[in-house]
Amino acid sequence: MFESMPRLGVDIQKAYLGRLGVAAEPPSVEGMHLLVQRHAERVPYETLWIHAGEAWNIDPYESATRIALQRRGGYCYHMNGALGLLLSSLGYAVRGHVGGVHGPEGPNAAAMGNHLVLTVEQLPSDTNPGGVWYVDAGLGDALHNPLPLVAGRHDQPPFQLSLEQAADKSQWHLTHDPSGGFTGMTWTMAHAHLTDFEAKHHWLSTSPESGFVQVAMAERRDATGVDVIRGLVLSRIGDGARTAEPVARRAEWFDLLADLFDLRLDTMTPQTRDRLWVNVLTAHRRWQASQATQNRA
Repeated sequence: MFESMPRLGVDIQKAYLGRLGVAAEPPSVEGMHLLVQRHAERVPYETLWIHAGEAWNIDPYESATRIALQRRGGYCYHMNGALGLLLSSLGYAVRGHVGGVHGPEGPNAAAMGNHLVLTVEQLPSDTNPGGVWYVDAGLGDALHNPLPLVAGRHDQPPFQLSLEQAADKSQWHLTHDPSGGFTGMTWTMAHAHLTDFEAKHHWLSTSPESGFVQVAMAERRDATGVDVIRGLVLSRIGDGARTAEPVARRAEWFDLLADLFDLRLDTMTPQTRDRLWVNVLTAHRRWQASQATQNRA
């Protein structure tokens, strides 16, 4: 997938690494961990672009440019697409795979393609002699570090995760912690192509039935937890867990995005910022009305 794409230009790579606060170095286990950690901490998982009326494609080069120069984020196709291209430009042997995030109903064929997964090969370590790593900056509240692609339990505070391999070794399954935002995710080890994700991306970003269309959100992972804003409600999972009162003032909401999620949205026009705020506020009021109706029933 990434081998057939244009390499990041020097300026884009430098700006991307600058946002992560990481220097360009030859591939190493330590270097990969630092890149993934900083990506989780500094590039937010976000869907604000949908509610602002921005139409984003899933081209990794465009995603990397947006992350590097506009300080935006995105969801899985953007986050993992851009990170995969950055890793490839630094010499890592990175591959893309078709995944499917699922809920309590378990893995299912209909979910496949709703997630882009990364693996990095040829990096053996004492704890991972096979040298294959599962890398994922596109799950929002799950991983803070790469995981060795080894079956078993993997702790990443505040979450307990587990990996299982299918009997025919063609697929892997991630089980998320019960306190996380989803149940699990299955992926196939076959190499993916961008066309594998285009239909799902269109549905996820445009369908009224998509959770991403229904609620604007942003997440930022750190070493001890996750900060999450859904609509106007800020919460945290892990150390300092809390759920705050809705942020109902426009200026305060945009300041929160800037200060906590590094989403300053400087490249948005005033009209686009207006559209974003109106859509988020309208969705919140609709949710309040539905809750009031349920309470009266």
